[in-house]
This record gives sequence, structure tokens and C-alpha cells, in this order.
Amino acid sequence: MRPVLLVPGIYNSGPRHWQSLWQTQHTGVVRVEQADWAHPQCDAWVQAIDAAITAAGQPPIVVAHSLGCLALARWAASALTAVHALLLVAVPDPDGPDFPPDAKGFTPVPAALTAPGQPARQAMLVSSSDDPYSTASFSAHCAAAWGAQQVDLGAKGHINADSGLGDWPEGWAWVQRWRAA
Repeated sequence: MRPVLLVPGIYNSGPRHWQSLWQTQHTGVVRVEQADWAHPQCDAWVQAIDAAITAAGQPPIVVAHSLGCLALARWAASALTAVHALLLVAVPDPDGPDFPPDAKGFTPVPAALTAPGQPARQAMLVSSSDDPYSTASFSAHCAAAWGAQQVDLGAKGHINADSGLGDWPEGWAWVQRWRAA
């Protein structure tokens, strides 16, 4: 079974977050652990992502949320390691007014999800029309620049535990389709 790696955002994903629910409900789902969830350093997060992808044994599906998306994008922009697909959920704008001041090194946002000369990576960017950490235009810009399919869920906030998604069956269905491919 193809592995699924979860890359949470700042402060990690709590027990009611869909990422945590996926990890407890499904086999082959592993969280990328970070040394410091409260004071993230982009380079350290990228190294943890790289180590987890390398350890996966086969090209994984990588599912990132919030700040984890920016770290995953930074990894993808320079890594040569294969992944099966990337699901980027609620990508925050690091230049936005509510971006966490404790998050360091997450700018500039990578212009692509592939290293120069490498083939495009299969990617989907999921956004919300009322995300307090992003805007519709920022999400659309990232999706276009990264060659990612964009799905807007409508008014779902930051697409987290407070969004009323529970274990977010729609998101898990996308992962399952990629696992079957």
C-alpha cells in the first residue's frame, strides 16, 4: 500500500484535526514530526520532510496543511526524490497580516513544485473562500504557478478542526484515488 505522509502546520494538528483522524483511522499514514512545532524554521522542516520521504520506501502521497504546505513547496522546488502526489491544503500567505511571527524562513514562496529540469509533480491545492491566513487570489496564484489543480471548498475557514469537516471524507477520497493509481 502506498504510504501517506502528513505534514501539519505550526503547533501540529490536534486530535480533532482531519490529519490526526486520518492517522488514527487508516493504515500506512505517518505524520512527519518536527523538532519544534511552536517556533518553526523552514530549513529544519524541509529536512524532516526530506528524511520522511526518503524513509517511505516508495514514492508517497504527501498531504500538507497550512505552514506545512510552504515547507513542502520549498522541499519540492529543489528535491529530486520522487513522490506520487502532493495535496496542499490551506496554503497560508507568508506576507499576509496574520502570518505567525514565530515562523521563520518561509519566504519567498517557491515559484514551482519541481526542481529545474524535472517533470511536473501531480498536485492539488485545496483552499477556502474565507481562510484567515490566505486569500482567494493568493491561493489561485500558487495553484497556477505550481501547476496544481485547485479546489475551493467555499467558506471553510482554515480547513482545520474548527471547519466542521470531521475526518474530511472528501479529502480522504482524493488520497484513496491516488493510492489506487
